[in-house]
Amino acid sequence: MRIHALVAAGAALTLGLTACGSSGTSSAGSAGAGSGGDVKIGMSISTLNNPYFVQLRAGAEAEAKKLGVTLTVTDAQNDASQQVNQVQNFTSQSMKAIIINPVDSDAAAPAVKIAERSNVPVIAVDRGVNGGKVAQTVASDNVAGGKLAAERLAKEIGEKGEVVVLQGVPGTSASRDRGQGFADGIKAFPGIKVVAQQPADFDRAKGLDVMTNLLQSHPGVTGVFAENDEMALGAIKALGAKAGKDVKVVGFDGTPDGLKAIEAGTLAASIAQQPALLGRQSVQNAVKAVKSEQLQATANVPVKVATKDNLSEFTGA
Repeated sequence: MRIHALVAAGAALTLGLTACGSSGTSSAGSAGAGSGGDVKIGMSISTLNNPYFVQLRAGAEAEAKKLGVTLTVTDAQNDASQQVNQVQNFTSQSMKAIIINPVDSDAAAPAVKIAERSNVPVIAVDRGVNGGKVAQTVASDNVAGGKLAAERLAKEIGEKGEVVVLQGVPGTSASRDRGQGFADGIKAFPGIKVVAQQPADFDRAKGLDVMTNLLQSHPGVTGVFAENDEMALGAIKALGAKAGKDVKVVGFDGTPDGLKAIEAGTLAASIAQQPALLGRQSVQNAVKAVKSEQLQATANVPVKVATKDNLSEFTGA
């Protein structure tokens, strides 16, 4: 009886360790259908507390189901160390490939190296990885998108005035590239001055707080570029009646809430990405990597400026 009790306790401990670090785990797909065969893929998403990444997960899960791939999705909850643990767990669980949407492009490198040592291919999605070898990065052209945002904001404010920039999570390639594209693009408009840049971590509540503080020190602001729609929506709330009238706001992502704000006239434009397509392509190319097919270093998914004039293209209305 004592031996049976020890075996049971050991099994319980093993289950507990397996679950550790896999916050918000979900799975999709079934082995044997489509072209995926018995392929198992792990996917670690930076946060699912953001509508954009919920859409990305939905696209990945739909493609996994179509291909017959078993996809396990975890939520890193914007914790880089938790994400490393999740990828390490995927490796120990004999996943054939891993998809990572990095919390931090630099901090993701150790996770990628863990997979690399086990010969497990890694696909980075939406954000790149610095210092780690990935089979491919599936992402929007964020530099081009940032430049488009600068051009649109300049047009909205008559090519003159003071603007502020709400930056995303420091260290992410998405924030860096969007910021670089905007900075390059705004140089073409000497009548516009960027008076402040401050991180709000891609978060709506933080966007509200940061914008509230910036308005106190820069009351003459006429334009805002937010590196995602969530921060843009926070800024709009801080601006109140000024949003869309005295102050023009341009966001990035083209989320459903962002598109609603464009329709309402409080958000001037958003650089629309295609998160569901990003998710689908990351699964497609993870399967190709498992089969040792040659992949390009980067798979670019197009972006486009969403405005009130072309809103039906993005809403289907």
